[in-house]
Amino acid sequence: MIAVSIVSHGQGELVAQLLQDIRANCKSMPLHVLLTLNIEEQLPFNEAEFPFPIQIIKNRYRRGFAANHNAAFKVAHGEYFCVLNPDIRFHSDPFPALVAGLADTAIGVTAPLVTGPQGQIEDSARLFPTPLSIARKAFCGQHGPDYAIEETPIQPDWVAGMFMLWRADMFRRIGGFDERFFLYYEDVDACARLHQAGFRVQMIPAVKVIHHARRASHRNLRYLRWHLTSMLRFFWKQFVG
Repeated sequence: MIAVSIVSHGQGELVAQLLQDIRANCKSMPLHVLLTLNIEEQLPFNEAEFPFPIQIIKNRYRRGFAANHNAAFKVAHGEYFCVLNPDIRFHSDPFPALVAGLADTAIGVTAPLVTGPQGQIEDSARLFPTPLSIARKAFCGQHGPDYAIEETPIQPDWVAGMFMLWRADMFRRIGGFDERFFLYYEDVDACARLHQAGFRVQMIPAVKVIHHARRASHRNLRYLRWHLTSMLRFFWKQFVG
């Protein structure tokens, strides 16, 4: 069983499209979808129409990425826990190869290759950030990928939280996401703790998904503040403890 955690921030239409992708393509393993409504919204679909169970979690107040997925994990069932953003799309079943990657007990989390709508590879598998690497990106325009993407799986430092497939026992072992991060760097921090526990991250390029990103948040000062706060918290944890 794979428990799939999706959080909607008034994104019902995106969620509906994602659920259609899951229904059309994901038939290799039983799934249980945990859909968290982070704000009040009217969903444009009836969850009973789908062949897999959908459990709706309605928040009384807005919560962060980490808190939402941790709460979903507490009621999840199954051997695997998938963190999945509403703006992800796929045209084939991503789960068999990702689950196969977790057969190696040294691997705690797997992820697909993420592309944009036009097929461009997104930078979703990365080295851990450092103050120097952040400065180079900010002031020197160094924005290239951290890893060469070929056909074989790679083991990056961390993978983006838009699509992560965890062994449930591993997610539980590291204590889930750190809820002190409201938004951004939860995925970096979780992968860092995974490495510290002696396990690895794997990205499998043979599995491809599409990210239909919404970039409006990049122009919002509130999101910039969250990003900077999370970055500083991550560095503080790494260098101070």
